[in-house]
Amino acid sequence: MRDVAIIGVGVTKFGELWNKSFRAIGIEAGMKAMEDANLSGNEVDGIFVGNMSAGRFINQQHIDALIADYSGMATNHVPATRVEAGDASGGVAFRQAVMAVASGMNDVVLVGGAEKMTDLDDTSINAIMDSTADAEWEAGMGVTFAGLHAMIAQRMIHDGTATREEIASFAVNSHFHGALNPNAQFRKAITLDTVLRSGPVATPLGMFDCAPISDGAASVVLCPLEDAKKYTDSYVKVSAVAQASDTLSLSQREDITTYGATVAAAQRAYQQAGITAQDIQVAEVHDNYTVAGIMALQDLGFYKRGEAGKAVLEGRCQVGAGPVAVNTSGGLKARGHPIGATGVAQIVEIAEQLRGSADKRQVENAKYGLAQSSGGMGSAVTVSIMEAI
Repeated sequence: MRDVAIIGVGVTKFGELWNKSFRAIGIEAGMKAMEDANLSGNEVDGIFVGNMSAGRFINQQHIDALIADYSGMATNHVPATRVEAGDASGGVAFRQAVMAVASGMNDVVLVGGAEKMTDLDDTSINAIMDSTADAEWEAGMGVTFAGLHAMIAQRMIHDGTATREEIASFAVNSHFHGALNPNAQFRKAITLDTVLRSGPVATPLGMFDCAPISDGAASVVLCPLEDAKKYTDSYVKVSAVAQASDTLSLSQREDITTYGATVAAAQRAYQQAGITAQDIQVAEVHDNYTVAGIMALQDLGFYKRGEAGKAVLEGRCQVGAGPVAVNTSGGLKARGHPIGATGVAQIVEIAEQLRGSADKRQVENAKYGLAQSSGGMGSAVTVSIMEAI
C-alpha cells in the first residue's frame, strides 16, 4: 500500500447560500482545491463525492455524474462515485478516496462534499435529518434527532459525567473559533449564558446546542506521498483513516453515552498511525449537538469519562490553551453543517492547520491532527489522522 498525501484543499463559505446552486458550490470548492494543488484537471483520474440527500433536498439524484459533468471531467470519462453515510458522508468519501490512491487504483483523486439544504422548509429539512437514525423504530415513532441527543444529555447529567453547563460550553468553544474563520456561517463569539438561555429544542438542549441548517461544499486533492512534490511543496501526509459501524437504533446500545464506533475507529486509526491520542495537537470532532462533542472528546481518548466537559468549560480546548485545540474551524455548530460537506471540511481544516495556513486560529507547531465524522447516532464513524511533513 502506498502512503497518501493531501496536496490541495478548497472550501466555500458555509451558510444560507440562496443565490448559489448545488452544482455551483460543488464546482467552486473543487476548483479551489485543484488550483491549490497546481493542477490543470487533466491529472485527476478519480472523483469521490460525499452527499447525504440531494434527491430530497434539491430533487437531484446521480450527483456523481453531475459533478463530473460540470467540472469538465466527464469528457475525459473520469470515474465519479457518490458516497452516502448520513452525516459521515464526507468522511467516508475521503476514506474511499484514500484507499483508491493507497491501493494504486488511482493516482490523483478529487474528493468533494456538498449539500444544499436551505431551499426547503425547516419541517422538511428536519424530517430528512431524522431519517439518518432508525426511520422505522425511532423517527417513525416520533423520536426526533434532537430528541435522541437530548436523551444522551439527560443520561450524562444523571450519571454525573457532565453538567448542563459543561455540555453548553461546547457551543461557546465552537463559536470562539468560528469568529476567527472567514468561511464560517456564524462569526461571533457567544457566552455560556447565551447557550443556557436559548429557546428550548428538546430538554435539556436549546437552540444554541444545535448545529444550523447550512449550504456549502469542501474539497481536497489526494495523490501518492512520493509524488506530492511534483505538484506542490505544501502538502500533508494521511497517516491513518479508519471506519467503524454501530447499531442504527440508539435503543440497541448497552450504553448511550458513548459511541462504540468512535472508540473502535479511533483505536484503529491510532494503531495505523503509530501514535496515541496524546500526540494529537488539533482535532475536528462532530458537534452537530453539543453533547455529541463532549462524547467525542472522551471516545477519542483525549479525556477520561467525566473530564471532557470540565476541560471545555474551563476553556482548555481553545487554541493555545490546552494539549489539544478542538474545532478550530468553528465546528459544525459555528462553521455550519451542510451534511455532505462536513466531513471533507474537517479534513480541509486539519490540512490547513498542519500546513501552517490557518491564520488567526493557527495551532502553533501542530504535528498531528485528527478528524472525526459521525453519521446518524454514531452508526457510521470515520477517524482520520494527518501528519505535517
